[in-house]
Amino acid sequence: MIKINKPQQFDLNEYVPGNNNPRNLYGLPKKIIFCKECSFSNQKPNSEKEYTHNINSKKPTMDFIDGVCSACRMHKIKQKVDWEKRKQELHILCDKYRKNDGDYDCIVPGSGGKDSFYASYVLKNEFNMNPLTVTWAPHIYTEWGFKNFQSWIHSGFDNYLFTPNGKIHRLLTRLAIDNLFHPFQPFIMGQMYFPPKLALKMNIPLVFYGENPSEYGNKSDDKHKAEKDLSFFSSELQNEKMYISGLTVKELIENYNLSKNDLEPYLPPKKNKFSDKTLDVRYLGYYLPWHPQECFYYAVEKGNFRPSPERTTGTYSKYSSIDDKIDDFHYYTTFIKFGIGRATYDSSQEIRNGEITKEEAVLLIKQFDGEYPERFKKEIFEYLSINEKEFPLHYNLFESPSFDEKYFKLLTNKFRSPHIWQNENDKWSLRKTIFGNKL
Repeated sequence: MIKINKPQQFDLNEYVPGNNNPRNLYGLPKKIIFCKECSFSNQKPNSEKEYTHNINSKKPTMDFIDGVCSACRMHKIKQKVDWEKRKQELHILCDKYRKNDGDYDCIVPGSGGKDSFYASYVLKNEFNMNPLTVTWAPHIYTEWGFKNFQSWIHSGFDNYLFTPNGKIHRLLTRLAIDNLFHPFQPFIMGQMYFPPKLALKMNIPLVFYGENPSEYGNKSDDKHKAEKDLSFFSSELQNEKMYISGLTVKELIENYNLSKNDLEPYLPPKKNKFSDKTLDVRYLGYYLPWHPQECFYYAVEKGNFRPSPERTTGTYSKYSSIDDKIDDFHYYTTFIKFGIGRATYDSSQEIRNGEITKEEAVLLIKQFDGEYPERFKKEIFEYLSINEKEFPLHYNLFESPSFDEKYFKLLTNKFRSPHIWQNENDKWSLRKTIFGNKL
């Protein structure tokens, strides 16, 4: 029985330029506004509990006050922080958990990118901690991403690399792009839940993540906390209410020939797992002033980190989130669904950190945002194709098991929100852009 239908051509009437009341999908604000200070719009989605995410979910978005986004307001708060005091708090925290018996005393999740290198190196060499670095493998390593991963380990760290079942991960990624236009979702879930699971299993009491998501616009009640909210990586929901790739766990088991064991790496641990054990999950960025470009320079100097040899698709940078070939597609899907591409993400934080001006950011967004992901497309389309030989139990669930460029473009149009996009003479464009507004 076919479960996943091929996307079809559809009526473009909702997308005509003169439509004064276009529909807004995903619960996004109907009126599009841009921050007075950076390049974000109010369409930017915030982090949410991925295990509740389905096609009917209403995405929480960053809030604006007097035309200024929450990320910019958070940046101003950071300017007033007594960082020396926060550093002393970190020393006290590390003194509490540091082990001298040869065991690991903290976990640092990461890929070996600039941020995870900075976090692990500082904790080990400046705070005398004994970190275990933990990695959920990318879908398909880039050559330079794998070299950076190796450089990270060889700069002095033990690493626990988890590589999920390749067939299951491919299938869930395909379902995620078909159902949610979110090819990164299974990866995000595995990457988020694996470190605390491992910490519980190995009795490692402390987990350090990098920046608090409030620095990029997440809900403001998180902004003064060093602790990561337990609800983001644990749950008591049952299978019929727990989602992966836009489908409930119950549906995946009953209708998609998957077992509980197949899905276990993507599920958050139950809250009762924490009842008899101490697990302290913190943001290192609460204690140390987090600056992505400085993390890059630090990783280059201390660990032989190398940027990509070529500009990253959709933006102007070469050093951020460069280890996975599917990254280009992930950021392209955010551009389609929310009108926000990779150049917007990069430029917004660089405006706040004083690396570029807003005027420069607008020009970069106009040039690079929404760039089509050409460079790895053949490999990614093969990865997303469900062939009969490798997937005999799943092949017939798809009306179109093969995933090619035509399929991807039909799928792309299916997920465009009419309040963001317009179509004139078969050409798509954003209804409102930052470069169409006065600065």
